[in-house]
Amino acid sequence: MGYYIRVEENVKIYVEDLNPEGKKTILFLHGWPGNHNLFEYQFNQLPKMGYRCIGIDQRGFGESDKPFEGYDYDRLSDDVRGVVDALKLKNITLAGHSTGGAIAIRYMARHHEYGVSKLALFAAAAPSLIQRPYFPYGLKAQAVKDIINGTYNDRPKMLREFGDIFFFQHRTAAFSDWVFQLGLQASSWGTAATSTTWLDEERLFSDLGKISVPTLILHGIHDKVCHFTLGQAQKQGIKNSKLIPFEFSGHATFFDETDKFNKELTEFVDS
Repeated sequence: MGYYIRVEENVKIYVEDLNPEGKKTILFLHGWPGNHNLFEYQFNQLPKMGYRCIGIDQRGFGESDKPFEGYDYDRLSDDVRGVVDALKLKNITLAGHSTGGAIAIRYMARHHEYGVSKLALFAAAAPSLIQRPYFPYGLKAQAVKDIINGTYNDRPKMLREFGDIFFFQHRTAAFSDWVFQLGLQASSWGTAATSTTWLDEERLFSDLGKISVPTLILHGIHDKVCHFTLGQAQKQGIKNSKLIPFEFSGHATFFDETDKFNKELTEFVDS
């Protein structure tokens, strides 16, 4: 079941809501530059197991409205709050991949964990996607600037190159093309603006210490986008957290090791 929720006067967010009567709710936040369809292989299985699965398309991506502004983590986490309030969600597991994981962390700090009883992070882009003088991990800032330049000059080429480092193991050409098409559904301005947020955002370091709920961290050891050291930093910064390395995964654990991913996530939700 899909519908729209208005989060600002002129901005509506698309929501996919599967098994609304489910016993436990998982709210999925997708990574850049995709949309809720990245979690297709969770939405295929978890509702059959009794879970309510809600996927939202962040503004600028997928089927959501695509305003020219509002791509900082504060505004994006406020959009999540709008969905939580509209659906009157309580005791949910908030689950975020990559940039969606960073947004989830900001939500937990900015909105004081409202409605959330557990947090799940998948290759989260936190506490910093890029290297900084006090954080020698992650990508070099120039790599992100190249993505921004590529977005403005040849977005399809940029997306193809990003797709080449997305997986650990080779996927079929058809599967890779499907993921590529998800990226093309996004607005170019939203794609670039979110990338700029990676450069500007430094408050996630302090956000980690504000999380008190049980937290699951699933991270591929071969991740070329959000390096495994980021998962280790999250484990160190979040008090009640557990890090599970995925030995045969890159940036997309839910594709590279789908069965293990679904098992670890549902066991955590039920624990």
